[in-house]
Amino acid sequence: MHAPRVRVGLEVFLERGCPPLEGKRAGLITNPTGIDGRLRSTIDLLHTSGRVRLVALFGPEHGIRGEAQAGEPVADARDARTGLPVYSLYGQTRWPPPETLQGLDALMFDLQDIGVRYGTYLSTMAYAQEAAAEAGLLFVVFDRPNPLTGCRVEGNLLDPAFASFVGVHPIPIRHGLTTGELARLLAADRGWPEPVVVPMQGWRRGLWFDQTGLPWIQPSPNLPTLDSLALYPGTCLVEGTNCSEGRGTTRPFELVGAPWLDPFRLAEDLEERRLPGVAFRPAYFIPTFSKHAGKRCGGVQIHILDREALRPVELGIHLLDALRCQDPSAFAWRVNADGRYVVDLLLGSDQPRAALEAGATPAEVLSGWDEDARAFRERCRPLLLYDGSCG
Repeated sequence: MHAPRVRVGLEVFLERGCPPLEGKRAGLITNPTGIDGRLRSTIDLLHTSGRVRLVALFGPEHGIRGEAQAGEPVADARDARTGLPVYSLYGQTRWPPPETLQGLDALMFDLQDIGVRYGTYLSTMAYAQEAAAEAGLLFVVFDRPNPLTGCRVEGNLLDPAFASFVGVHPIPIRHGLTTGELARLLAADRGWPEPVVVPMQGWRRGLWFDQTGLPWIQPSPNLPTLDSLALYPGTCLVEGTNCSEGRGTTRPFELVGAPWLDPFRLAEDLEERRLPGVAFRPAYFIPTFSKHAGKRCGGVQIHILDREALRPVELGIHLLDALRCQDPSAFAWRVNADGRYVVDLLLGSDQPRAALEAGATPAEVLSGWDEDARAFRERCRPLLLYDGSCG
């Protein structure tokens, strides 16, 4: 007997409607993660639903139909399937230009967020929510699960001085909120109108995505599995270095390494740290694209043994320390086109990098972060839309 499946906000809307949205002229921000439980596209379902007049599409990173690789600019276009105009939110601008919102009554959002502050879909939502507020449009979120559960909050709070497209608001790295709850938080913190959230049915905070009964659609070309996403809050920090985070392999964010690293020494170092929920296997790999493409890298494959015990942010800080310590002369922090350290933008602060360079231990870097996470969780409690029990 199959367990009941979670019904996402899209399905609830199509069945029950949403009075503030009924019959309105609306734009939709979505991509291939916007589907119902039978893999049918949000675009196609809303276009023929009769409940709303879908007149424009807005595409985030990776494009409206998932045609673009990570970081690849997306151009305005016309959707071949519906004939609707598609305005890119990952090209020359990442905000919906005012002219694209003219004639709309509402802006709808239906993307599968990843539950991690670095995720650009959260930033896209924040920018769109702000644009809707300025244009006087209704902002509607069809809610979806936090794939990493709604119970686990981990990491430091972003310093607004380090806000960027990979960190748009002062939240922890692993925030424990659904998309709709995030929209409510943004509205409360920034003084925007309350969004209309069409909630899910059957979702509980302790559920991992693979316990929802919903089909997994990779939210990024480089997050193919729930395991890769579970590690991502930590292993994404390797993007801020000249080491490979496994992009260009079949195990992105599970493989970490570089041409100069000794995989056996690295695995032994990491095993000695006794990090909860994971084990490290010495590994060689050759990325087909991204950093060190075509070069043999030595490193580790990170295996999840107990995802309930896993603390990926703690893992990430230990990874940075271990990679740097093995060969400080070869290791380097990446700098972006604006001259800023990429790891500072990911971590939302320059203090962790500075502390590691000054010889601080990972435990010293992480000090106080659990208290920040607990305070954030308490602050968000009035905004939660689902059962808060995480026992």
